[in-house]
Amino acid sequence: MAVEADAVVVGGGIGGLVAAWELSRRGARVVVLEASERAGGPIHGGVFGSLPGVPVDLGAESFAVRGGAVEGLAEELGLRVEAPAALGAWGFAAGRAFPLPAAGLLGIPSRPWAADVRRAVGWPGVIRGSLDRVLPRRFAAFDDLGALVRSRMGRRITDRLVSAVAAGVHSAPLDRLDVDAVAPGLRRAFEEAGSLSRAVARIRAAAPPGSAVRGIDGGVHTLVDALVDRLDVRTGHRVTEIDGDWTIAADTPDGPATFRTGRLVVATAGVAPLLTSRWQGLSAPGSGVEPGPGAGSMTEPGTPTGSPAKPPVPERGADIWLATLLLDAPELDSAPRGTGMLVAGGAARPGDRRRTPVRAKALTHATAKWPWLARRVRDAAGPGVHVVRLSYGRIGEPTPEPTPEEAARDASALLGVDLAGRVRDVVTQRWDGALPPPTPAYRARVREFLDAAERVPGLAVTGGWVAGTGLAATVAHARAAAARM
Repeated sequence: MAVEADAVVVGGGIGGLVAAWELSRRGARVVVLEASERAGGPIHGGVFGSLPGVPVDLGAESFAVRGGAVEGLAEELGLRVEAPAALGAWGFAAGRAFPLPAAGLLGIPSRPWAADVRRAVGWPGVIRGSLDRVLPRRFAAFDDLGALVRSRMGRRITDRLVSAVAAGVHSAPLDRLDVDAVAPGLRRAFEEAGSLSRAVARIRAAAPPGSAVRGIDGGVHTLVDALVDRLDVRTGHRVTEIDGDWTIAADTPDGPATFRTGRLVVATAGVAPLLTSRWQGLSAPGSGVEPGPGAGSMTEPGTPTGSPAKPPVPERGADIWLATLLLDAPELDSAPRGTGMLVAGGAARPGDRRRTPVRAKALTHATAKWPWLARRVRDAAGPGVHVVRLSYGRIGEPTPEPTPEEAARDASALLGVDLAGRVRDVVTQRWDGALPPPTPAYRARVREFLDAAERVPGLAVTGGWVAGTGLAATVAHARAAAARM
């Protein structure tokens, strides 16, 4: 027996859940099909075994405020948004820790001569970076983010600041980051301002005041919990076939099932190839059903009519390990290195003659960053207990699981506090093949694919694989995709 629905969403990550929520708010009967046993994708929570009443994020733990999409969603779901503590973030490069410059974008400073930039890159870096203000516009390489910053500000700012921030955020080398994807508006601002630092200053001036990120009381993963509670989400449902009349076949825990709909939202990259039969004007195998009038085909520029626009195949991203430590460390009460740190690739532990690198690419001092978490840990475990999270994994590098001892050594190096033997508990979480880096080639393929998908009546495509990195981008894209239907 087939299940009838106004809309079916294939993929129960945050993009699929938000699209389903948007459609349901407009009165549609929506079913979400998720192949795994858990919805939410990398938005996930857990607890320490020794502190079961205190939730921690094991995936995304904050979101960008730009556009207000995530904050608006949280308010609709009755969740309380919270700003992080105003302590600032630090960087770690060349064996040194330093406060990240306050007025920057992805590590690109708006004032290369500022004192906080000088502490990070030294006078040679400041002098070279300041040349950006006098170099002609033609000295700008927009091939990728690394090439752009090197061409304008030199290697020190690129390797110590931008590498720590941008490469840390996207888990990818700078030469894999498309400027327009990771820094929207930067190219245009550069053309208007005539220098990279002035362009960053313009973008910063136009941004709303205050922190650029927010969290949620109880953890960002409560977004997923709230959406799942309000939607018809069916986990363990792996879609195997999508017919020309939007009939979806799936393997489920109870055997094969069929779902019929008039509108389909594809929110996961793995299912996109199943749609090619519809795009080519062919019936799915064994269905005997041809696409109805107006279905059309998705075509690529320069190809014969009826040739399919192939879905963009995400190249495998970095495998990420997160190690969340529960520490007995009263020395961290003063938050000696702010809310956390971003680490430039290859940075060694200070004082280590063997130049042993800090393998973590980022550290979040979670109890210093989030007041709600600090309160709950203090109430449950007493004073002097802290939660620190380290992130491991860059594209092109092996990512073995960090041991508690290694995570404690890295945290000691980054925070400047000896944490050996002071780990009370640890939770590790692996994320395989995180979202692909926004390379120019992949983003171009995404644009072609989305343009073609919009020509297919009843079809919408969303999710992080096409929306880009970050919760803000994915939520905004999902809501817009659903609204267009």
